[in-house]
Amino acid sequence: MNLNQYIDHTLLKPESTQEQIAALIEEAKEHQFASVCLNPTWVAYASDKLQDSSVKVCTVIGFPLGATTPEVKAFETKNAIENGADEIDMVINIGALKSGLTDLVKEDIEAVVQASGTKLVKVIIETCLLTDDEKVLACQLAKAAGADFVKTSTGFSTAGANISDLKLMRQTVGPDMGVKAAGGARSFEDAVSFIEAGATRIGTSAGVAIVKGQTNDSDY
Repeated sequence: MNLNQYIDHTLLKPESTQEQIAALIEEAKEHQFASVCLNPTWVAYASDKLQDSSVKVCTVIGFPLGATTPEVKAFETKNAIENGADEIDMVINIGALKSGLTDLVKEDIEAVVQASGTKLVKVIIETCLLTDDEKVLACQLAKAAGADFVKTSTGFSTAGANISDLKLMRQTVGPDMGVKAAGGARSFEDAVSFIEAGATRIGTSAGVAIVKGQTNDSDY
């Protein structure tokens, strides 16, 4: 199985340097990954470096807590796209979801979807903080709001993707919506198992090791 086009090659650590970002971009170009996933401050830099490449620029919005307002997330989205972002990974308002404020959660996602125009939107639901019922509800709200993907995790909470969550998310959104597994894919075997469970994209800092059939214990 050729996994390169499943991978969002990711570097989101706050201490990441321009040199590290540059290395990530070169790796993504060499292996023809689907995208590089970076914090917004690096979007313009990555867009410039990737202008002659098929690799997309993915960035994160409301990251990693999801607790900013819909208006702020919409502004962040527009700014990221102006700087060259092709794909938007937004964090839902987790506290609102757990409070039963479903209208606010949907409004929050819709604000980003509308601000994104034709750009791809992935909705991070942070599965490790949710019950199964809340995971289902979050996926349903993301789908109703017009998002393109649901995504398991930020990689900055208590856990990343797992097989049971991916199966539940796929079952909830159906066959046509994207499902992104983030965090936890450290080897070729991990990645394949995530895809078999329903993932259509994998967010990982171990992309090079994965496509080489190796194992990398460092994942975001």
